[in-house]
Amino acid sequence: MEYWLELRTALILARVGTVKAASRELGVHRATVNRQIETLEAAFGERLFFRHARGYSLTETGEEMLEVASRADEMFADMIGRVRNREERLSGTLTISSLPGIAPMIMPAMLSFQDEFPEINLCFMAEAKHAKLEYGEAHIAFRSGEKPQDLDYVVRPFRPLRFGLYASQSYIDRHGRPPLDTLRAHRFVGPLGMASKLPFQSWFDTNVTADQLSLKTQDPQAMLSAICAGFGVGFLAEHDVAHMKNMVEIIAPDGTWMRDLWLLTHVDLDRTRKVQLFVAHAKSLMNG
Repeated sequence: MEYWLELRTALILARVGTVKAASRELGVHRATVNRQIETLEAAFGERLFFRHARGYSLTETGEEMLEVASRADEMFADMIGRVRNREERLSGTLTISSLPGIAPMIMPAMLSFQDEFPEINLCFMAEAKHAKLEYGEAHIAFRSGEKPQDLDYVVRPFRPLRFGLYASQSYIDRHGRPPLDTLRAHRFVGPLGMASKLPFQSWFDTNVTADQLSLKTQDPQAMLSAICAGFGVGFLAEHDVAHMKNMVEIIAPDGTWMRDLWLLTHVDLDRTRKVQLFVAHAKSLMNG
């Protein structure tokens, strides 16, 4: 809004009566107050104040300006109050974004948060593209890989995403449990020769040949479905198989095949109460 700064200065000057007092309340130099009043009067094309020995008093046009500026100031103060009350009540929606495959790692924090603050509506977006926090697409985002470097984001470590080599019990019933020294005799599911950022890509390209591949894919959900169905041996995220009784561990997850997960908020929203409370719930799982 053009001239809003000047209108605010005029409003304060009308209330306190002197340039000295207005500059003190606004935290600016007296010359700044004078300059802003002159700018506003030039815009109106009329005097807003009478200057006299005791200070400043309003002209008729100044009285009209004061009425409009006061209403705007009251509306702004009312909006601030409503926003603060909404924060205190913890109402509204909290939108969280992540890759689909890591949703199980986030759900415990979301459930804990919802149990404590049922008045907050949780919205979860599981999609491959990154939500743009600066455009308000989400309040909180979870990302994997290298630490994000965007200066507008507050970035916190969440949990490591670890992978191990697994086979389903149905595959083992048909082909036997693969010992580490005879993996050459077994079938695999995975991203052979693909330009993926999966942490086990190098191992896969080094240890698996094209004739061993029963299904070529780099999609985590497709790998999970195919390995569970018995297509072959393959890498799965540790959290995906934690409660699967029909999955057999061939090589245990460790730091070799791992990606870091990060919790992101935007700097402008990081200190809002509902975001901070969710971060506190997520911290109970960080590095867990």
